[in-house]
Amino acid sequence: MSNEKVPGGSAEKSKPIGVFDSGIGGLTVVNALRTLLPNESIFYLGDTARVPYGGKSASTVQRYSLEIAALLLEEDAKTVVVACNTASAVALSQLTASVPVTVTGVILPGAQAAIAATRTGHVGVIGTRATINSGAYERVLRSLDSEIRVTARACPLLVPLIEEGWLERPITDQIIMQYVGPLVDEGIDTLVLGCTHYPLLRNAMARLLGDTITLVDSAENCANAVHELLIRENLRAPETNAGSLQVALTDPPDSFLRIAREALQLDVGEVQLRDVTAHAPL
Repeated sequence: MSNEKVPGGSAEKSKPIGVFDSGIGGLTVVNALRTLLPNESIFYLGDTARVPYGGKSASTVQRYSLEIAALLLEEDAKTVVVACNTASAVALSQLTASVPVTVTGVILPGAQAAIAATRTGHVGVIGTRATINSGAYERVLRSLDSEIRVTARACPLLVPLIEEGWLERPITDQIIMQYVGPLVDEGIDTLVLGCTHYPLLRNAMARLLGDTITLVDSAENCANAVHELLIRENLRAPETNAGSLQVALTDPPDSFLRIAREALQLDVGEVQLRDVTAHAPL
């Protein structure tokens, strides 16, 4: 498929923003988009049949991402948002080259916000093993500021705790501090929440870490980047539009959809199912 981007125009403005994640954690990005851009329609696709992406190889994540992007294009998405740090880390360049609309990941917006927030030049990053092992945040942060110091750590137990709904439990507090405590001891002043599940633990982390550590939410900053993109490309939906949200998954939802819905106060409506195996990738 051609990688020529579709120019902004009146026909495109009312089309939905296509958002995807390996599962349901990307609803934190949807929530941020709904808050910032209430007139926009959003089509969210969670690849729950193949979640998580965090432990899979780069080539597999790239293939999955292209397949999911193809489904979003069938929904006539005017732009694609990769609401998954793992996919943003290892598949963004392939998506940008293959998708005929603009593609926004979560890593660059998060890195830019971290650079703006840090006072000491020492930034911590937490995420899945795949995201941390990719070195994507370090590369982007250092491309923005060659003097920045980055300390990164994989936190594989956080997503299962979040999906269990244990957002404010003593065991969750203990595990957060097991992961993040050493980063604080090393002198970070800014912490990037490098997984779209992690904003659901933002309150717990803020309580545990206090005011000395600035938390950078990849979901919130991704929404800001999409806002700027729509303005730049003249793709903002008319202010008279009543924004809508459609949610589709590749496997029936589990209890985490309820947890995300309750934690985010997000009305996801009736969830659709999509068979990703029935569609060819881009």
